[in-house]
Amino acid sequence: MTKNRPAALAEHRQLSPTDARPAPSSGAHTSSGHRALRSVTADPLHRDDLPAGDDAVPAWLSRRVLLLNATYEPLTALPMRRAVVLLVCEKATVVHDDDQGPLVRSVDLALQVPSVIRLRTYVRVPYRARIPMTRSALMHRDRFRCAYCGGKAETIDHVVPRSRGGGHSWENCVACCAPCNHRKADKLLSELGWTLRAALTPPTGPHWRLLAGIKELDPTWLPYLGEGAA
Repeated sequence: MTKNRPAALAEHRQLSPTDARPAPSSGAHTSSGHRALRSVTADPLHRDDLPAGDDAVPAWLSRRVLLLNATYEPLTALPMRRAVVLLVCEKATVVHDDDQGPLVRSVDLALQVPSVIRLRTYVRVPYRARIPMTRSALMHRDRFRCAYCGGKAETIDHVVPRSRGGGHSWENCVACCAPCNHRKADKLLSELGWTLRAALTPPTGPHWRLLAGIKELDPTWLPYLGEGAA
């Protein structure tokens, strides 16, 4: 897969003498990154991205950026501000630019707002045997389709109702449309003559930790998130 590191980033990588000078504290790089970020402004060609008011936060700062490990394993979705700091501190490189985002500039830096970045150094992630079940992750597992009729899912349902001893787990929860949820109520599938469209199993894979907290996905993230994000 081709990495799309923007030429502007390579041409303006040099930091100012103050930022390049070693500092005694371990947080020196982060501090210089935040100083550089405070001086970053949106390119005049993209002034529509900036809300009115001197103290208003640019709209592009509210976006999130997919952070990959050095091995291209998805780690998390970062706030844009944190992603830019990692780039300024040369702890990460750009994999994909955000074509809809502005070009941001400081005295020492010019770069296109990224959508995917990758760490330069591998970070070991603690292994977790079971992915936590969240509404977002459940919707992704069931591909936003009702487990009973296949329609667009709007809510979640307990296959065995909690009032009848059902648990809140991957094996007993499904995405569900509002009509099916209303018709099923506290009944069992056997009482309705219904069947599930697919077996209920917990998802596996590192990308599911990210999907557990994200509902809307940038299309450029999909190649890194596996089948669960399709």
